[in-house]
Amino acid sequence: MKAINQFLQKTFALWVLLFAGIAMYMPEAFIWLKSYITWMLGIIMFGMGMTLSWEDFKSVLSQPKAVAIGVGAQFIVMPLLAWGLCIAFRLPAEIAIGVLLVGCCPGGTASNVIAYMAKANVALSVACTSVSTMLAPLLTPLIFYLLASQWIDIDAVAMLVSVMQVILFPIILGVIVSGLFKQKIDQYIEMMPMVSVIAIVLIVAAIIAGSKVQILQSGLLILAVVILHNGLGYFIGYWAAKLLQLNQADAKAVSIEVGMQNSGLGVALAAVHFAATPITALPSAIFSLWHNISGPVLASYWATRDKAHLKKHEYDDDVIK
Repeated sequence: MKAINQFLQKTFALWVLLFAGIAMYMPEAFIWLKSYITWMLGIIMFGMGMTLSWEDFKSVLSQPKAVAIGVGAQFIVMPLLAWGLCIAFRLPAEIAIGVLLVGCCPGGTASNVIAYMAKANVALSVACTSVSTMLAPLLTPLIFYLLASQWIDIDAVAMLVSVMQVILFPIILGVIVSGLFKQKIDQYIEMMPMVSVIAIVLIVAAIIAGSKVQILQSGLLILAVVILHNGLGYFIGYWAAKLLQLNQADAKAVSIEVGMQNSGLGVALAAVHFAATPITALPSAIFSLWHNISGPVLASYWATRDKAHLKKHEYDDDVIK
């Protein structure tokens, strides 16, 4: 099971691409899953709750500055970047709402895997994801209301309730179940990464299947905005951490946390609150597709560069000796 989990996580982007392609070719095979997106995201969040431990919360207390920078950047940089891109590209209202929605979401759970691959501070990544996710029921509707109200009337209270149902309650339930049955559920916890991968792949496939016409019409424009949003998130997150004097491992973790969104939440919120305009869910779906490609690429670059840097230092030390 551990080997299967590792394989699925390493090939995550390939599975997303494969099923997105199948969904475009045979949308009828996946479109029925749209009714279950909220449930699938709830399962992912329940699994996250089951994996949380006191150690995760202690890591927040042990490095409060780094966690504050990561979470602060998450809820400042990505929403403002989304708003700026909507203005710069003069996006139609239904697409702009979708871009802002994914921009206001917390960090994605896949960021922890990418942080590990990049040899970043994984404990910091987990702490930032946990804190931003717990703050999302309040901050996601509030920030979205402030930035998106120029395009559409928003019921922030209804959105707050949705985020609590999809994120907060499943996480709390997962923490409770883990605490009560710790010894009995260890084997199930090991399966949760695999369950999360499958659920995210199916969520993306469902949205792609339901938005085939819109993808053919506006897919390239949305892809360009998503690539810029994601890339600038990585860049600004990294240099903000550096300017605030975090070390390299912490800066990489913050960069990944900022650049990678919980796009599944964006899809779920769009499906619930903007069902009349299916294209609103498309930026979140494409973001989920893209950041699972860009994340591993960035991680590989950093891991390779760090390895080369280490070899250079070892060579210099040998020369000095």
